[in-house]
Amino acid sequence: MGIAVSDVVPLTQARANLSELADQAKAGAEKIITKNGESYVALIDAERLDYYHRLERERIHLLLIDDARRALADIEAGRTQAADAALEGLQVRRSPGKASSRARG
Repeated sequence: MGIAVSDVVPLTQARANLSELADQAKAGAEKIITKNGESYVALIDAERLDYYHRLERERIHLLLIDDARRALADIEAGRTQAADAALEGLQVRRSPGKASSRARG
């Protein structure tokens, strides 16, 4: 669903017509409220906002499932190491003394 020019409303106009804008949003319109000529906030139906939040949670869950699949593939392929060893390797690389001795060597 695209945003029409009539759906972009300056804040001063939104203040004067809030009830009408709210009725339009409840009917399905999405309004962009601008301040100083820039997008400021959106006015949408509360049920639609809830729907958008559910979609975002679902997207996050799908991303987590994808991450888990990649992690399982890494385990199967042997591309893993113990957490303690990985942390120790990071500490060694971040150690200031080790970095300066490597630079001289």
